[in-house]
Amino acid sequence: MPTQNTSRTALILVDLQNDYFEKGNWPLQNQEQAAQKAQGLLAHCRKNGLPVIHIQHLSGKADAPFFAQGTSGAEIHNSVSPQENEPVIVKSEINGFKNTELLDLLRAQRVTKLIIAGSMSHMCIDALTRAASDYGFECVVAEDSCATRDLEFKGTTVPAELVHAAFMSALGFAYAEILSSEEALRHLE
Repeated sequence: MPTQNTSRTALILVDLQNDYFEKGNWPLQNQEQAAQKAQGLLAHCRKNGLPVIHIQHLSGKADAPFFAQGTSGAEIHNSVSPQENEPVIVKSEINGFKNTELLDLLRAQRVTKLIIAGSMSHMCIDALTRAASDYGFECVVAEDSCATRDLEFKGTTVPAELVHAAFMSALGFAYAEILSSEEALRHLE
Protein backbone atom coordinates (compact mmCIF):
# COMPACT_ATOMS: atom_id res chain seq x y z
CA MET A 1 0.00 0.00 0.00
CA PRO A 2 1.57 3.37 -1.00
CA THR A 3 2.34 5.82 1.77
CA GLN A 4 0.50 9.09 1.68
CA ASN A 5 2.54 12.29 1.67
CA THR A 6 1.44 14.21 4.72
CA SER A 7 3.86 17.10 4.45
CA ARG A 8 2.48 20.57 3.95
CA THR A 9 4.65 23.39 2.67
CA ALA A 10 4.31 27.08 3.48
CA LEU A 11 6.09 30.12 2.07
CA ILE A 12 7.46 32.56 4.63
CA LEU A 13 8.38 36.03 3.38
CA VAL A 14 10.58 37.80 5.91
CA ASP A 15 10.92 41.59 6.27
CA LEU A 16 10.37 42.56 2.64
CA GLN A 17 9.72 46.11 3.78
CA ASN A 18 10.23 49.49 2.13
CA ASP A 19 13.25 50.54 4.21
CA TYR A 20 15.30 47.73 2.64
CA PHE A 21 14.64 48.98 -0.90
CA GLU A 22 16.55 51.61 -2.90
CA LYS A 23 14.89 54.72 -1.47
CA GLY A 24 14.52 53.32 2.05
CA ASN A 25 16.49 54.10 5.19
CA TRP A 26 18.54 50.87 5.10
CA PRO A 27 18.83 49.71 1.45
CA LEU A 28 20.23 46.27 0.76
CA GLN A 29 22.27 45.12 -2.19
CA ASN A 30 20.10 43.44 -4.85
CA GLN A 31 16.91 43.83 -2.81
CA GLU A 32 14.81 44.61 -5.89
CA GLN A 33 16.02 41.46 -7.67
CA ALA A 34 15.47 39.35 -4.55
CA ALA A 35 11.93 40.72 -4.21
CA GLN A 36 11.20 39.82 -7.85
CA LYS A 37 12.26 36.24 -7.16
CA ALA A 38 10.13 36.19 -3.98
CA GLN A 39 7.24 37.55 -6.03
CA GLY A 40 7.45 34.48 -8.29
CA LEU A 41 7.29 32.15 -5.29
CA LEU A 42 4.36 34.13 -3.90
CA ALA A 43 2.44 34.01 -7.20
CA HIS A 44 2.90 30.24 -7.38
CA CYS A 45 1.67 29.72 -3.82
CA ARG A 46 -1.37 31.92 -4.38
CA LYS A 47 -2.25 30.17 -7.63
CA ASN A 48 -2.00 26.76 -5.98
CA GLY A 49 -3.63 27.59 -2.64
CA LEU A 50 -0.49 27.04 -0.55
CA PRO A 51 -0.08 28.84 2.77
CA VAL A 52 1.78 32.15 2.73
CA ILE A 53 2.94 33.93 5.87
CA HIS A 54 4.43 37.43 5.87
CA ILE A 55 6.73 38.58 8.65
CA GLN A 56 7.01 42.29 9.36
CA HIS A 57 9.57 43.78 11.71
CA LEU A 58 8.46 46.85 13.66
CA SER A 59 10.86 48.65 15.92
CA GLY A 60 9.43 49.98 19.15
CA LYS A 61 12.05 52.72 19.27
CA ALA A 62 11.10 56.11 17.86
CA ASP A 63 14.72 56.75 16.82
CA ALA A 64 15.16 53.38 15.07
CA PRO A 65 17.33 53.65 11.93
CA PHE A 66 14.76 51.58 9.98
CA PHE A 67 11.36 49.89 10.41
CA ALA A 68 10.17 52.58 12.83
CA GLN A 69 6.56 51.90 13.68
CA GLY A 70 4.10 54.12 11.81
CA THR A 71 6.51 54.99 8.99
CA SER A 72 6.15 54.09 5.32
CA GLY A 73 9.57 52.42 5.54
CA ALA A 74 8.14 49.80 7.89
CA GLU A 75 5.35 48.84 5.48
CA ILE A 76 5.60 45.62 3.48
CA HIS A 77 6.75 46.42 -0.06
CA ASN A 78 3.94 46.60 -2.60
CA SER A 79 5.58 43.94 -4.81
CA VAL A 80 4.72 41.31 -2.17
CA SER A 81 1.81 42.95 -0.34
CA PRO A 82 -0.18 40.50 1.75
CA GLN A 83 -3.66 39.54 0.62
CA GLU A 84 -6.50 39.51 3.11
CA ASN A 85 -6.24 35.77 3.77
CA GLU A 86 -2.46 35.83 4.33
CA PRO A 87 -1.37 36.28 7.94
CA VAL A 88 1.18 38.94 8.87
CA ILE A 89 3.31 38.09 11.87
CA VAL A 90 4.61 41.27 13.51
CA LYS A 91 7.90 40.91 15.33
CA SER A 92 10.30 43.16 17.17
CA GLU A 93 13.10 40.59 17.47
CA ILE A 94 15.48 39.16 14.87
CA ASN A 95 14.04 35.65 15.18
CA GLY A 96 10.52 35.53 13.73
CA PHE A 97 9.50 32.86 16.24
CA LYS A 98 10.54 34.82 19.35
CA ASN A 99 7.56 36.38 21.15
CA THR A 100 5.23 35.81 18.17
CA GLU A 101 2.46 33.39 17.26
CA LEU A 102 4.38 31.98 14.26
CA LEU A 103 5.00 28.52 15.71
CA ASP A 104 1.36 28.12 16.79
CA LEU A 105 0.16 29.25 13.36
CA LEU A 106 2.40 26.78 11.51
CA ARG A 107 1.36 23.92 13.76
CA ALA A 108 -2.34 24.80 13.43
CA GLN A 109 -1.95 24.68 9.64
CA ARG A 110 -0.07 21.35 9.92
CA VAL A 111 2.92 22.78 8.06
CA THR A 112 6.01 20.57 8.03
CA LYS A 113 8.16 22.28 5.40
CA LEU A 114 9.09 25.95 4.93
CA ILE A 115 10.28 27.83 1.87
CA ILE A 116 12.01 30.91 3.31
CA ALA A 117 12.73 34.16 1.44
CA GLY A 118 13.41 37.76 2.43
CA SER A 119 15.92 39.84 4.30
CA MET A 120 18.53 40.15 5.70
CA SER A 121 20.46 36.97 4.87
CA HIS A 122 22.81 37.36 7.84
CA MET A 123 20.20 38.31 10.43
CA CYS A 124 16.50 37.47 10.23
CA ILE A 125 16.80 34.79 7.54
CA ASP A 126 19.59 33.10 9.47
CA ALA A 127 17.80 33.30 12.84
CA LEU A 128 14.42 32.16 11.49
CA THR A 129 15.90 29.24 9.55
CA ARG A 130 17.92 27.94 12.49
CA ALA A 131 14.94 28.23 14.84
CA ALA A 132 12.60 26.56 12.35
CA SER A 133 15.01 23.66 11.95
CA ASP A 134 15.32 23.35 15.73
CA TYR A 135 11.50 23.17 15.92
CA GLY A 136 11.57 20.26 13.46
CA PHE A 137 10.56 21.96 10.22
CA GLU A 138 12.20 20.94 6.98
CA CYS A 139 13.63 24.20 5.60
CA VAL A 140 14.47 25.42 2.12
CA VAL A 141 16.02 28.86 1.74
CA ALA A 142 15.41 30.38 -1.70
CA GLU A 143 18.77 32.12 -1.64
CA ASP A 144 18.28 34.39 -4.63
CA SER A 145 15.12 35.70 -2.92
CA CYS A 146 17.25 36.96 -0.03
CA ALA A 147 19.36 40.08 0.27
CA THR A 148 21.88 41.65 2.62
CA ARG A 149 24.42 44.46 2.74
CA ASP A 150 28.12 45.05 3.23
CA LEU A 151 29.32 44.47 6.78
CA GLU A 152 32.35 45.76 8.62
CA PHE A 153 34.50 43.76 11.02
CA LYS A 154 37.70 45.05 12.65
CA GLY A 155 38.20 47.62 9.93
CA THR A 156 37.57 45.20 7.08
CA THR A 157 34.57 45.67 4.82
CA VAL A 158 32.98 42.38 3.87
CA PRO A 159 31.05 42.76 0.59
CA ALA A 160 27.37 41.82 0.66
CA GLU A 161 27.82 38.95 -1.80
CA LEU A 162 30.40 37.35 0.52
CA VAL A 163 28.22 37.93 3.59
CA HIS A 164 25.35 36.24 1.74
CA ALA A 165 27.55 33.35 0.57
CA ALA A 166 28.96 32.73 4.05
CA PHE A 167 25.54 32.63 5.69
CA MET A 168 23.98 30.47 2.98
CA SER A 169 26.92 28.08 3.24
CA ALA A 170 26.51 27.84 7.02
CA LEU A 171 22.75 27.30 6.81
CA GLY A 172 23.23 24.71 4.08
CA PHE A 173 25.64 22.75 6.24
CA ALA A 174 23.07 21.67 8.81
CA TYR A 175 19.86 23.74 8.84
CA ALA A 176 18.35 24.00 5.37
CA GLU A 177 18.52 23.09 1.75
CA ILE A 178 19.80 26.17 -0.11
CA LEU A 179 18.23 26.50 -3.56
CA SER A 180 17.50 29.08 -6.20
CA SER A 181 13.92 30.32 -6.36
CA GLU A 182 13.40 28.29 -9.52
CA GLU A 183 14.60 25.13 -7.78
CA ALA A 184 12.49 25.95 -4.70
CA LEU A 185 9.40 26.15 -6.93
CA ARG A 186 9.80 22.43 -7.57
CA HIS A 187 9.32 21.86 -3.84
CA LEU A 188 6.02 23.70 -4.11
CA GLU A 189 4.69 21.47 -6.90
